[in-house]
Amino acid sequence: MSADAFVHPDEIRSMFSSAMSDMYRAEVPQYGALLELVADVNQENLAANASLREGLERNDELGRLDVERHGAIRLGKPEELFTMRRLFAVMGMHPVGYYDLSVAGVPVHSTAFRPIDEGALRRNPFRVFTSLLRLELIEDESLRNDAQQILTARDIFTADAIKLIDLAEKNGGLKHAQAQQFVAEALETFRWHSDATVSLESYQKMHDAHRLIADVVCFKGPHINHLTPRTLDIDAVQKGMPERGIAPKAVVEGPPTRNCPILLRQTSFKALEEQVRFVGDCAKGTSGTHTARFGEIEQRGIALTQKGRALYDTLLANVRHAVQVNAGGSNARDYETELAERFAAFPDDYDTLRTEDLAFFKYTPTNAGLDAAREGTLSDSVTELVDQGYLRCDPIIYEDFLPVSAAGIFQSNLGDGAQKNYQEQSHQDVFEQALGASVSDELALYADTQQASIDVALTALGLRKNVA
Repeated sequence: MSADAFVHPDEIRSMFSSAMSDMYRAEVPQYGALLELVADVNQENLAANASLREGLERNDELGRLDVERHGAIRLGKPEELFTMRRLFAVMGMHPVGYYDLSVAGVPVHSTAFRPIDEGALRRNPFRVFTSLLRLELIEDESLRNDAQQILTARDIFTADAIKLIDLAEKNGGLKHAQAQQFVAEALETFRWHSDATVSLESYQKMHDAHRLIADVVCFKGPHINHLTPRTLDIDAVQKGMPERGIAPKAVVEGPPTRNCPILLRQTSFKALEEQVRFVGDCAKGTSGTHTARFGEIEQRGIALTQKGRALYDTLLANVRHAVQVNAGGSNARDYETELAERFAAFPDDYDTLRTEDLAFFKYTPTNAGLDAAREGTLSDSVTELVDQGYLRCDPIIYEDFLPVSAAGIFQSNLGDGAQKNYQEQSHQDVFEQALGASVSDELALYADTQQASIDVALTALGLRKNVA
């Protein structure tokens, strides 16, 4: 690369995600132990399952497995979200999806910044689940006003980070030295600071209203609160954590164990209790603790269509209505049993998921199909082509998040009690106004990917492109 050439956003994203992982590993040593456990579980699964390895290699997913991460941050004011969108755009990451976490008693709404095209996802699918505090959900007016004043006074971005964002937008990119400086400056926003920006008394008031409010309002920046590697077997990781001195949460969030994984399953280790210095009399050493940062693991499955999501959401709602996991996790087994029983109604083979239009697939012509195309004997039906072995279909991996699962992770690590259901209070228009852009519809992205694969496959077979 010449010194004058712009660094590709995918490379900047990889530089940043690697630096973030190194920083978090230094700050949270158990995260390093978690990475080692996940690496061991993945290698065991790849060694034991040749078809799994073959499928990952065929779809260019094996290379991304070891670098795949997602992180999460919580912002306090609209201006922070607006600038965060600009920062992530430098790395080729765009807002996808709107998540209302108030449905589970968490006073935020969120989006996921991530790459959106196939090539970028293959190179590095780094995602950051980004939440914005909803001050209007703080019932105490005096506390709400205090929080707003505290947030108004802070600036979470370095001056040089802003200059480099401006430069990237003006010139259409960053050169190598600029990209390196950008990563270093951007990282400062996500760094942990053990000095709070408020007194212990103010912190306690925020904490008593909701632990997440204290986490967002009372610190210099939005410190990354977890990083998440991807595993091929989350049940093995859940079982293996205690064996390595890591305390997992009571249940795995998301769907149950399946032959054909769907959407997203997540678990985590308990958040750390960290020493914090509060504003006050330095001679007295005013200090306390704060609990926020933890480690998370995810297992990703196939993306579901609107029909599939509707079925998933209905089944999960029925489970949560029947069994709510308490803070101590003593009824975790009841929850898992209920989950497995309810989800028996969700088809667990790829053929049924495809024929009932429950999930998204990527289509490619087989060698047999290409041979048959030369003979001119092909049907123009995608279903028939798959049945005849002329088209192969592979799962399209779910790249996004689940609001109920995210809330469950938050609650588990904030020390809240049982899982709860609240009336939805979605304000996507308000969120997008703060963002300064619309969020992409994740279902539309998966549908476009599926249709593009069909078009390419049918073209390769000499058939018309618009066959569905």
